[in-house]
Amino acid sequence: MTRLRALVRTPWFWGIVGIVLLLALNTLKDPTYLALGVNPTTGQLSGNLLDILRVSAPIVMIALGMTFVIATSGIDLSVGSVMAVGGAIAMVTLSGLGQPTSVGAMFTAIGLAVLLGIVLGAINGLLVAVIGLQPFISTLVMMLAGRGIARVITGGQNTNAENAPFRALANGQFLGLPLSFVLAIAIVIVVALVMRRTALGLMIESIGINPQASRLAGIRPRPILIAVYVLSAALAAVGGLFTVSEVMTVDVSGTGYQMELDAILAVVIGGTSLAGGKFSIVGSTIGALLIATLNKTVLFLGVSAAATPAFKAIVIVALVLLQSERIRSLVLRRGNRTRTPAAPLSESTQPKEVVA
Repeated sequence: MTRLRALVRTPWFWGIVGIVLLLALNTLKDPTYLALGVNPTTGQLSGNLLDILRVSAPIVMIALGMTFVIATSGIDLSVGSVMAVGGAIAMVTLSGLGQPTSVGAMFTAIGLAVLLGIVLGAINGLLVAVIGLQPFISTLVMMLAGRGIARVITGGQNTNAENAPFRALANGQFLGLPLSFVLAIAIVIVVALVMRRTALGLMIESIGINPQASRLAGIRPRPILIAVYVLSAALAAVGGLFTVSEVMTVDVSGTGYQMELDAILAVVIGGTSLAGGKFSIVGSTIGALLIATLNKTVLFLGVSAAATPAFKAIVIVALVLLQSERIRSLVLRRGNRTRTPAAPLSESTQPKEVVA
């Protein structure tokens, strides 16, 4: 019972509950929703669950990077634009090389995309840690500038390319699972090991909890702040690679559009406080899976574009309320009041008959 109560108090537990409920809702509409089959053209497994895992890979990447930024009491509004920049440089590189089957061309495109993401992240970090700008302002500027950089790279045009190994990043499979999802989880595991097996994770949390006290304890906040923004941008660039590899086209206006909102929501659903401090990598990953499931549910149920934000807002607000300890305590308290019968009056409290 104690373990169950501890699990219920864990924020990402309600993220899992939300995923299960959304899948159940889709199954009610179509009993074959969770079924898996084999694509006769490619010979690969296919199904709605695999589609959810595939589209969740970019969200997992940007949510992972956003987790550490928020843990330092910051915010990164530029991840969507960095996704577009990463996708743009990859498509232009592959198109220029003109090698549709070259693995070397794929790694060149990936390397340039991640390198450019690191540069943009370093600029964010310098503006926040050295110049002293508010994270909201500095990353807002980069959000606007990033779209401009993507347009400069592509000449303002949607750019496509052909490269089979690069296309396999999103459309390939490993042990029946989408390759992009497998790579995303592998990156999550590597980052989690670095954060939890070294002092880096503790230093990030200490800066978010109390930057003055952490400075007095000998922690230098500037290099760590720069590092978290660099990591966030690098992971956003990887997310952009996953996005464009699915269709082998970059849309400089649409790629990564409003993805920063999904990243922030995934982190909050996972239990990381916007005030900074302790973070949950597992929680952010589950939150990203929930956002991907929610997006696919909106499409599957045929919710109109006008009503989509309201539908997503209702689901997310419900989950946040379930995470609230105060709301759960209030519900349990009212439930106990309705179930507990009134205690009988004792002899000392029963009214005595008044004798005239």
